[in-house]
Amino acid sequence: MGVEAPSHPDDLIEAGRVLFSGNAEFVMGVVNLQGLPPADRVEVCFAGRSNVGKSSLINALTGRAKLARASTEPGRTRELNYFNINDGRLFLVDLPGFGYAQVSKTQVAAWTKLIRSYLRGRPSLRRVFLLVDSRRGFMDTDNEIMDLLDGAAVNYQIILTKVDKVPKAEVEKTAAAVAAKLKKRGAAHPIVLQTSSEKGWGIPELRAEIASFL
Repeated sequence: MGVEAPSHPDDLIEAGRVLFSGNAEFVMGVVNLQGLPPADRVEVCFAGRSNVGKSSLINALTGRAKLARASTEPGRTRELNYFNINDGRLFLVDLPGFGYAQVSKTQVAAWTKLIRSYLRGRPSLRRVFLLVDSRRGFMDTDNEIMDLLDGAAVNYQIILTKVDKVPKAEVEKTAAAVAAKLKKRGAAHPIVLQTSSEKGWGIPELRAEIASFL
């Protein structure tokens, strides 16, 4: 059993496969805007609550089991983590996870300031992929992130993760509810992607989506 994925032309699916069949490596963790690498290539980034599956999705996307390391300590990712894809054709950026009370309000405020400044001032950023756990749907933190993205006028797209853990009918219901909410948000991409890092569902389509920016 898989998921119904948005249609992409075969040549774009192949372009995505080729893009992510090249090398992939961690470049740096950025803690302030002065540490950002040059904006000299297309950039996409991944945002979402802690434990939503960002590391797993990045690993599935690149075909590297340990490229992005998932932490058992919520909120441990405290930097903008940069990954170089296919000899410099693309930057993937993993943003700090949101939504854990264990992280101090001061730290959250610092992250938010960094991320807001990054989103507003990064000309090479083509899209933010906001990950939402399909078992939970939208939560208050997700709405806060979307408010931030709308305010920064950055194009973003919702990815439902872990869809293999939920009955298909329930996933479709959640996806429809998410799509309906996105109609009221000006910076949101209308198509909701459905993925399972464990099963590989939706990964070719996500690769194709990213390849379309090149």
